[in-house]
Amino acid sequence: MTGPAAPAGEYAVVVPTLGRASLAPCLRALAESDGPLPARVVLVDDRRDPAVPLTAAVPPSLRSRTVVVPGRARGPAAARNTGLRAAGDAPWIVFLDDDVVPGPTWADDLALDLAGASVATAGITARIEVPLPADRAPTDWERNVAGLATARWITADMAYRRRALDAVGGFDERFRRAFREDADLALRMLDAGWTLAEGRRTTTHPVRPADRMVSVRLQAGNTDDVLMTRLHGRDWWQRADAPRGRLPLHLATVSAGVAAAVCALAGHPRAASVCAAGWLAGTAEFTLARILPGPRTRDEIVTMALTSTLVPAAATWHWLRGQIVHRAPSAHRHRAAHRAPAPSAPYGERLPT
Repeated sequence: MTGPAAPAGEYAVVVPTLGRASLAPCLRALAESDGPLPARVVLVDDRRDPAVPLTAAVPPSLRSRTVVVPGRARGPAAARNTGLRAAGDAPWIVFLDDDVVPGPTWADDLALDLAGASVATAGITARIEVPLPADRAPTDWERNVAGLATARWITADMAYRRRALDAVGGFDERFRRAFREDADLALRMLDAGWTLAEGRRTTTHPVRPADRMVSVRLQAGNTDDVLMTRLHGRDWWQRADAPRGRLPLHLATVSAGVAAAVCALAGHPRAASVCAAGWLAGTAEFTLARILPGPRTRDEIVTMALTSTLVPAAATWHWLRGQIVHRAPSAHRHRAAHRAPAPSAPYGERLPT
């Protein structure tokens, strides 16, 4: 015999975290926003070696509703699946990143988002705002983070219907980084006949500090792009409304550099010079494309000059690695306990085909 069903607008919040200092302001903003509090807050502690308990970051008004569960240090997709299993029976699960700040009316706006959802609506995204400096042009890193404001279905703040998550098997845990796991889930929702909506709630995503080499490390996402192509076809960029990026240009730049080295070793100096000129032109164009929109300070120019020589090689390496690692991926790898039935529409409402 089962207990009474949870109210239709009840929600739980899942926050995967590495214990960053940003977690406390995130939870404080959640607690102070106008509107109904979540039925449960699940903090997924995804640190490999937790040293400081996360409970200190939880405001008093949320402590009775908050549970901390250990993650498996396998990335945000796996952590969100872990949080989903611990979220109780709330019909809606809101995934928040630990470095966002929900707006002052976030909970009231979320209630309106959920109340307006049709039976076919699987997920409702928030409006993401990225504050940028008002007194200067943004740096390359700041522009990168600002792209979150226009990203579709971003799980920095995304509400999903539990039944829909169960139906598609949750997040694909082969996505080990905070990259493309959200687009993959959204495309699987759409392929299963659900719809996705844009909500009215607003969440701020501050630009966290980053070191000089952050743009080089971000190229690891090219491996995930290969997996997306294997799973969703070559047109997934258009379907997910995702920017294509500069990978073709990076491949051309690296090819020119490799060809220059090969020609030089083979004793063909003229051909080597032509190929080297192609590598230099590609690198210079990339460097200027990153410097000109920015503040053009000495530190930014040095950072762009250094990383622009490394990014094409890093992007190529991770793309080639993806071709090997994801040669023939199987269908979605999920960990859901069961599969829920497909959405059913009330009389007079037709689901998309």
